[in-house]
Amino acid sequence: MNEERVLALAGLFQACASAQQLANEGRCDEGAMEASVASVFRIDAPSVVGVYGNISNLRPGLRNLIAQLDESDRDMAVTRMVVTVMRLERSLAARPDLLEKLQQGILAAQRQVEHFGQGSSQVSSRLAEIYASTLSILKPRVMVSGNPQQLQLPAVVEKVRANLLAAVRSAVLWRQVGGRQWQLLLYRRRCSMLARGLLTGATLDNR
Repeated sequence: MNEERVLALAGLFQACASAQQLANEGRCDEGAMEASVASVFRIDAPSVVGVYGNISNLRPGLRNLIAQLDESDRDMAVTRMVVTVMRLERSLAARPDLLEKLQQGILAAQRQVEHFGQGSSQVSSRLAEIYASTLSILKPRVMVSGNPQQLQLPAVVEKVRANLLAAVRSAVLWRQVGGRQWQLLLYRRRCSMLARGLLTGATLDNR
């Protein structure tokens, strides 16, 4: 386990936690979601940090990761979602046709970002469409449970799917830097220690 893998993992937890909060409450940390969605468009970033802009953008994800690893009141719904997304990323890797369709969809959505702005409903809607037409047809499907009233609202569902697309982006990154699911079990303590160090550094110097 190293810092790059921990950052990618924090990105994955951040997006999944936002999706879960949206499903429960119809809202989430806007800054966390903005950073997660931005990572979808940074396909050719020069570094792991570059995918998220800076480490400060991952503070919610680092806090969530630490809570899931260390604390007794962890949110198992988020953990299950993270594991499912990791498995979904493996299914995507075996389907180059869907991977190409996904990449083309993101490039098209990038043009909408330039026109409407990343936080616009148009961009959320487009990302949700991309998720629905590619990742949601693969197995395992990511099952998001929450407040039925919230999950009946199209705007909430679109934001949930946009976050799930961002979660898959982080899962791809996690795999690219050598991350494997078994490492979470074997190096749990080291992962938590690195996450705490990164969180402290980001808080102190806002890097």
